[in-house]
Amino acid sequence: MCILFIGLNCHATYDLIVCANRDEFHHRATAPADFWPPSKQLLAGKDLLAGGTWLGLNQLGQVAALTNIRDPQGQSNNMRSRGDLVVKALTSTTISPDWLRQHSKAYNPFNLVFPHQHQLCCYHSATHQLTNLADGFHAISNGAMDDKWPKMAKGEQALEAYIQQNQTISIDDLLSIMQDESQPTDDQLPETGVSLEWERRLSSIYIRHPEYGTRSTSVILRSRQGHCQFVEVRYDGKGRQLGRQVFQFDKEEDKGVRTEPFDG
Repeated sequence: MCILFIGLNCHATYDLIVCANRDEFHHRATAPADFWPPSKQLLAGKDLLAGGTWLGLNQLGQVAALTNIRDPQGQSNNMRSRGDLVVKALTSTTISPDWLRQHSKAYNPFNLVFPHQHQLCCYHSATHQLTNLADGFHAISNGAMDDKWPKMAKGEQALEAYIQQNQTISIDDLLSIMQDESQPTDDQLPETGVSLEWERRLSSIYIRHPEYGTRSTSVILRSRQGHCQFVEVRYDGKGRQLGRQVFQFDKEEDKGVRTEPFDG
């Protein structure tokens, strides 16, 4: 996941609005969003190389998502797949702030958005900082939460303006926000350890490139009555749509019964 915009309790109908783009190498094998067998409790796309996911929604209406922290010098090939963290957060009792602080060194740097004690939180592994997301609008990308890169500020402002101006929310309108390919000027670019050419390419909300770019856009709407909508649109390296998955369901009541915790 490259960029994630969240609206919490900022609309009369929906208590949670999520818009997210996954940026990845186009050759990396990926399965479209679906309910994962055997329990069908997790709705997500699947990274077929490592088996995890970047964004998911479970039958309780809980959302978890992950963004990689852009740190070329801090990457190692001998780490666990970060996509496992989203699966753990939504299908087990494993993930907690204490667990993350103890185990995050087993993964390359990441931000993890996950539910904890009836709140949505974001854990930044580089500093072990846990932030409870307040009501309002949030942008999370490949740095810290308070790193307001131009594309983060632009998307967050666009989502806020749209939500405040529209009582009826259109999935296609939210997808349009996530398909913005405009780039800031060089003096506005962050310095994240990659070349200037790549800083430019990675500076837009939607990245179009034949080798690495936006693979999918996901939109999640959860109503205050518990009705969940999940839409995923997938793209190729030329920006052409490869498919669109649409799911709707009413969230289950949380009776404290979860699947067994993962080991590790």
